[in-house]
Amino acid sequence: MIPLQQNTTSLISKYAIPAILFVVTLVVVYLLGQNVLIPVVTRALKRQGHDPAVRSLGENVASVLVWALAIAAAFTVTGFGSVIAAFGVFAGAIVLAIGFAAQELLGNFVAGIFILKDRPFTVGDWIEWSDGEGRVEDIDLRVTRVRTFDNERITVPNGDLANNAVKNPVAYEKLRQKFVFGIGYDDDIDHAKDVILDEARQHEEILADPAPDIRVTELADFYVGLQTRFWIGDPARSNFTRIRSELVQAVKERLDAEAIDMPYPYRTLEGSLNVTDTQVTTEKSLFDE
Repeated sequence: MIPLQQNTTSLISKYAIPAILFVVTLVVVYLLGQNVLIPVVTRALKRQGHDPAVRSLGENVASVLVWALAIAAAFTVTGFGSVIAAFGVFAGAIVLAIGFAAQELLGNFVAGIFILKDRPFTVGDWIEWSDGEGRVEDIDLRVTRVRTFDNERITVPNGDLANNAVKNPVAYEKLRQKFVFGIGYDDDIDHAKDVILDEARQHEEILADPAPDIRVTELADFYVGLQTRFWIGDPARSNFTRIRSELVQAVKERLDAEAIDMPYPYRTLEGSLNVTDTQVTTEKSLFDE
């Protein structure tokens, strides 16, 4: 009986107690993390004004960290620290292999995190990059989906947008537009300026402050270039391409009515036809026949 009791006591001390300690430590650390760490991360991200996608990512990462801490603490309390060390080496090797195999994918994922954090553009913005332009429909952790003005969808890897220059014309409350009107050298520049400015002031969607202005910027071969600059409010909601088109059309019609020329290039071709001796000889032989 004594050896049996000793064996039972040995089994309990060797397996049962460590198993209980492992489970208790795992549950306690996990519950503490879920009720303390994750709420702290969520509040911090909300306070900084991050997007819901960033907050969700932060909560997921915090949840993974809680599980890792709980497992590590449980193994350490039960005296199996060597298991954690071996698991860490194994996990590091796996992560390294995955990293080499999916460098571009991971790069896009990291780029998506920075785009969501830094917010160089948001959903609804119109952006331009090296390969295209369009309005942002969705920002994911791996790709950004853009709708072009031809109603096409472009799926752009986040790495392309994070590692290259991206122009966001609608990032601010106002947007300045420019257009060069060409008039003839014999036309009155001041009169043409007054006409263009008058048409710009009459457009309801062009701002009066800052006021439109004009500068003489070109003395081309056949015209004098008047660069007209005007401001549009709330460009994210207004169609600034339409506004510019309406102004250009109105100015063209008004300049025509004011007899102000808008010249265009034309060329006159001059020359003569030279007949070679061989052609003349051939023509004479044909007549002789």
